[in-house]
Amino acid sequence: MNAWYLICFLSALAVFIAFTNQYILKMQTTIAITTGSVVISLLLILAVKMLGDGTALFITQIVADIDFNQLLLKGMLGFLLFAGALEIDLAALKRQRWEITILVLFSTLVSTFLVGYLSYYLFALLSFPVPFIYCLLFGALISPTDPIAVLAIIKQMSAPQGISIQVEGESLFNDGVGLVIFTTIFSVAFYGTEASVQDIAELFFTDAVGGIIFGLVIALVGHFAILHCKDVNTRLLVTLTIPSAGFALANIWEISGALAMVTSGILLGNITRASASKKYGPAGTRYVKDFWHATDSFLNALLFLIIGMLIVTMPLSWEIIGLGLLMVPVVLLARFISVGSPYIIFKRYRKYDKHSVKILTWGGLRGGLALAMAAAIPSDQIQINGMDLHDIMVIITYVVVIFSIIVQGLTISPLIQKSIQAASAEKNSGL
Repeated sequence: MNAWYLICFLSALAVFIAFTNQYILKMQTTIAITTGSVVISLLLILAVKMLGDGTALFITQIVADIDFNQLLLKGMLGFLLFAGALEIDLAALKRQRWEITILVLFSTLVSTFLVGYLSYYLFALLSFPVPFIYCLLFGALISPTDPIAVLAIIKQMSAPQGISIQVEGESLFNDGVGLVIFTTIFSVAFYGTEASVQDIAELFFTDAVGGIIFGLVIALVGHFAILHCKDVNTRLLVTLTIPSAGFALANIWEISGALAMVTSGILLGNITRASASKKYGPAGTRYVKDFWHATDSFLNALLFLIIGMLIVTMPLSWEIIGLGLLMVPVVLLARFISVGSPYIIFKRYRKYDKHSVKILTWGGLRGGLALAMAAAIPSDQIQINGMDLHDIMVIITYVVVIFSIIVQGLTISPLIQKSIQAASAEKNSGL
């Protein structure tokens, strides 16, 4: 067996979990697959630690040989972000463009530094001296939110559009911005990039602005190509070249492929799809939308199972798991402050759902991107109390993400229901 075979088997397992979930657990699909990956990881750990199962050891060796930086950050991420951006409603996004822009830029940066400082002092208090730059790196990777699970719940419950577009728009764009912040801090931490404010700002804006401009360019090329393709299959293939060749080219040029995918996805999902529907009819574009929706769900499912397998290869200890659990309230507090503070100003100019901050805080789930960034941290370079920094970051991130998706994901519904009731009451009183 090799890594490719393992990915094939994990893909089949993800589909099997999704299939059985609709009859047994009946959870939201991402939550079900995340729960399944945790159970499978625990069983495999038990097999390795207690039974010494040769097959399990063989699988963990294969997983340990996978280059997660290439597979996740340089590969799957482009497809995930592009697929998610295709679903964005540009008209609704425009109506809340200032709120989303501030949440994406201000809140992501504030959360990064809050988590960095709080985790630094907490680690030091517990005699676990992690240098500040790596605490800041953890803040950068854990601050971006994942739209997949909570958005499925929001849409399923028909939450008010104002809440839905805030969560959706912020989640997609802060993925791109968060990755730029992570890359910038990563360069300082591991490549010795000069840590002056000017150099960091230059690196950040070159990465971010370059990514957005490149996204506009490939969206323009894709728009032209799709509208001039007579064959429906060729139109689908054109969309596939963007998160594959386009994302690869952005990485080669060292600009933000994440922001490029988000930018191009939003433009193609709104402008190009509308134009193509007029030219070819709704049936001529519906299959593209369905294909990318299925691809998005499939890759997220596969990602969680792969990361679950990665955890098996690491030296787990109650100390690191405990640190991960302590990081949960730290991350939630940083999220509440970074999201809640802009709303103090927002509410002076526009009326919002009174549950907005609560939903954005508790519904700001962490997911695949955080795990991918943690897995990309180099191994065997930094040791903290005799443990590899790579292993520490991945395990702590895994604990926070699992709590986020399973606990927060399963308990966000009552908040959304209150928002629906408040919106209904306001509408009735207006009548």
